[in-house]
Amino acid sequence: MGPKLTLPALILGSLLAAASGANAPQPAPDFALPAREGSDVRLSELKGQVVMINFWATWCGPCRQEMPLLQQLQSKYEPLGFTLLGVNVENDSAAAQAWLKGVPVSFPILFDRKNEVAERFGVQGMPSTVFVDREGKVRYVHRGYKPGDEAKYADMIRSLVKE
Repeated sequence: MGPKLTLPALILGSLLAAASGANAPQPAPDFALPAREGSDVRLSELKGQVVMINFWATWCGPCRQEMPLLQQLQSKYEPLGFTLLGVNVENDSAAAQAWLKGVPVSFPILFDRKNEVAERFGVQGMPSTVFVDREGKVRYVHRGYKPGDEAKYADMIRSLVKE
């Protein structure tokens, strides 16, 4: 008998298989999270847009490094029907609120204080980025960040907004 897989591992496996083209793309798990601005943002309400969900934390150096680059992607591709959601996964969002004062971003910052959404997407490390197409299906999953990855993100975004 093989190793026992946890639900997050199964979800991640399903998302990765879908993103790699091994299976048909799977619907992204819907969620509603509180935004920095105060109101909730629900993923299903963004259907018709290409959505990039970036899971991050202030203690994650690569997350902090990529944040200004994510803002550039949002600014460039928003007119084409693209939305970026930054999902902070810290239990206490005070550190994120303080850090963001020095890093202005125009895209919604959401707070997943109990890590429920991160678990539903099978997130196991920071940062993790999920690309959802206009139909609400997961198309790409990218784990980690190193300089140059933003070019990969742009390629994925361009591919999806053309569909």
